[in-house]
Amino acid sequence: MVSRAYRATRVNDVDWDRLARGKEGLGVALGIDVGKRDLWAVCRWQTGRFERPWRVKNPEEISTLLALIQRVSVGRELVVAMESSGTYGDALRQALTDGKILVSRVSNKAAHDYAEIFDGVPSQHDGKDAAVIAELAALGKARPWGYQPPSEWDQELIYWVEWMVTQRQILTGWQGRLEGLVARHWPEATRVLKLSSAVLLRVLEHYGDPAGLAADPDAVGRLAGWGRSYLGSEKTQRLVEEARSSVGVRVGQWRRHQIQVYAREALTARQRIKEAERRLRALAVGNRVLEAQGAVVGIPTACVLWASTGDPRDYHAAAAYRKAMGLNLKERSSGAYQGQLRISKRGSARTRQWLYFAALRLVQRNEVQPWYEARKARKGDEAQKVVVAVMRKLAMALYHIGVKGETFEPKRLFASIERGVVPGASKG
Repeated sequence: MVSRAYRATRVNDVDWDRLARGKEGLGVALGIDVGKRDLWAVCRWQTGRFERPWRVKNPEEISTLLALIQRVSVGRELVVAMESSGTYGDALRQALTDGKILVSRVSNKAAHDYAEIFDGVPSQHDGKDAAVIAELAALGKARPWGYQPPSEWDQELIYWVEWMVTQRQILTGWQGRLEGLVARHWPEATRVLKLSSAVLLRVLEHYGDPAGLAADPDAVGRLAGWGRSYLGSEKTQRLVEEARSSVGVRVGQWRRHQIQVYAREALTARQRIKEAERRLRALAVGNRVLEAQGAVVGIPTACVLWASTGDPRDYHAAAAYRKAMGLNLKERSSGAYQGQLRISKRGSARTRQWLYFAALRLVQRNEVQPWYEARKARKGDEAQKVVVAVMRKLAMALYHIGVKGETFEPKRLFASIERGVVPGASKG
């Protein structure tokens, strides 16, 4: 690259005939850096020489860029590479695929790490990023990444997963707001029922404060109807008694209304979560992977893993599936400094979150809990680190369960962890 090498040319002003003169048949790697407003494309010739960046308005000038790329591809080998930068580049990927142009993907991490090697400076900006992508693609560090529209089934699965996750976040928000209000005005209520209880939310929606419940002569029958078999008579009676003797701060009309509205919104979110979970269970019927994984971690969790990390059958090995979840180990050690092993945390954070909760449920099972407690006691590990170890093993197991049809046997799995080997999986 020469002085002012990153000064951009508008895509409409690119004179390809002039650029290609004398370079007939010479291969080209075209790196594209994707931004919300602009795309930056850099042409790298097979000889290693770069052209100045082309600046393209996103998405207004995608068709112009496509026409230019099609001209570039005539009579020469062409590699077009992009980074996986969110959804801003999807329109371009689709246009390139529709135009019969092969698209490749360069890892964001690889581009970041290569920035200083490229020109001796660790800085990153749009023009340089596009040149780095082109260089890595020319070196064979890119993978095919043509646009493939998801099937109707996949689209519906993703819709219900997103809806379920969003409603869970909404529910958490409303419960957090109610937590402070209930602690001030009815602190005894959460000693009887958890705030996540549908019965307590119904009580708060209907009455708004303990005085309203205490004044209702039909309160016991009403609570029994709401709780049915899930709420025993002892808890019902205790909640009414606690309301009559509550020392909470008395509420006014607007505070009572606030509590009732928050509880109503929380109940609505709960209903929407259950609706989404029912639909996901229906979609999973007949899908061998989801049914097998769902038997271990639950169908909703299996659907989240599918939507966030993809079909495990698309991965060549269990270790690759786990790596895509960001659960592979990394180490930073040099000289006298010996760093601890940590998970990379690449890939979908949502996958790790749901797998973490699945691991928490798993360690409570009779077949796993003794190993979990022994591991903490013997090695002095923090509980969270032990749960992460379970997550790593569970990810491997889910691959073999879903792809190879193996049976999940916790006793076998966790006995083997003691020896450092998972049956049917690589050492973790």
